[in-house]
Amino acid sequence: MPLVLFLFLGLASSDVPCLRQGSSLSVENPDDVLVSANGMFSAGFYPVGQNVYCFAIWFSKPCLDGSRTVVWTAKRDTPVNGRRSKLSMLETNKIILTDSGEDPTIIWMSKNTVKAKDSWSQLKLLDSGNLVLQTRTNLTLWQSFDSPTDTLLPGQPLTRHKQLVSARSRTDYSSGKYKLLFDDDNVLRLVLDDPDTSSIYWPDSTMLDYLQGRSRYNDSKIAVLDSSGYFLSSDNTEFRSADFGFGPLRRLTLDFDGNLRLYSLEEQQVVWFVTWQAMSNSCRIHEACGPNSICSYKPGSGPKCGCPPGCKMKNQRDWNNGCKRSSNFHAPTTMSTLSNSVMLISLATITISSGITPSRSASRIVWIHVVKLFNIDITRKMVDIAVIQNGNCAMVIVTIATVEPFT
Repeated sequence: MPLVLFLFLGLASSDVPCLRQGSSLSVENPDDVLVSANGMFSAGFYPVGQNVYCFAIWFSKPCLDGSRTVVWTAKRDTPVNGRRSKLSMLETNKIILTDSGEDPTIIWMSKNTVKAKDSWSQLKLLDSGNLVLQTRTNLTLWQSFDSPTDTLLPGQPLTRHKQLVSARSRTDYSSGKYKLLFDDDNVLRLVLDDPDTSSIYWPDSTMLDYLQGRSRYNDSKIAVLDSSGYFLSSDNTEFRSADFGFGPLRRLTLDFDGNLRLYSLEEQQVVWFVTWQAMSNSCRIHEACGPNSICSYKPGSGPKCGCPPGCKMKNQRDWNNGCKRSSNFHAPTTMSTLSNSVMLISLATITISSGITPSRSASRIVWIHVVKLFNIDITRKMVDIAVIQNGNCAMVIVTIATVEPFT
């Protein structure tokens, strides 16, 4: 008997799908899937590689290309084996995800927010896409809406201490380098956060927050998207989808490229359309082409990635890794050669991908991000000088400030 709409004998198919104490979902049984009552959402083991799975929630109806749209994963950076792994409901009102083996390893356990007096509970997938652990009195002990991954669904709040984290790539669901979160100053921000650098790129860090309609004075730190396509945050951030109104299925996703996008589903074609995005020029997303790269953007054609002179693509199949020094480039090692160490980069339509932005406006915004390229450390002052010297940004001169052993 399939476990698509019920997980044990005695539960009628018209009942709400659920997982009760002592029951489990197995990675080896493709029918072990929880489905919401309206059929819109499914929860189960989702393949993320060869014989590796994550427990996830996705939109039930596949896209036109056959892919599924995942909206939540449990322990996304620790996928489980395709044999013997399980999601189990314990008698102690806890949910655990175990990896394979004779002595299974607990990969993830629900952090219940409420201690139940009732010993009876069940796990069910709501029509909203929220996976909830509830008692017989509908007291919620745990819910997936409290631990978002890269997506917010309508009615799912983003609050203090919660954040969206992008996927690493289009096919790699592990945690990437971009985040949407409330900063310490109560402002909702998009942030590049990787081992080498951390920087804000939305709202524009070169402008004061209040000039962009943001308020620092409300410390409630909450943001919500509703089903009509209206988004409102406690810092006064608000926007509407291009197809504003009730009807389409929607999701707000921090994509792997660092852009925050609102999507609406065209149900007949089963295609997700972008109805709002934070960054119209994706080259303004820091490290859009990876570290130490050059990002060129033209409206209508999208971004184009490249490397500065003396550099080459680090991974020929993935721009996330950016650029590295070419083997035939020799960085200066003495003070006598340091004065001649100048990099000339033509910027007719080019923007340098970056975590540092010039404080002086120019006809084209220049993003400088040379964290460890040729062992260069570029200060904000030096970037300002470059922009002042060439206000039209047709040519930017970047002088090497320090030279360290290349690693």
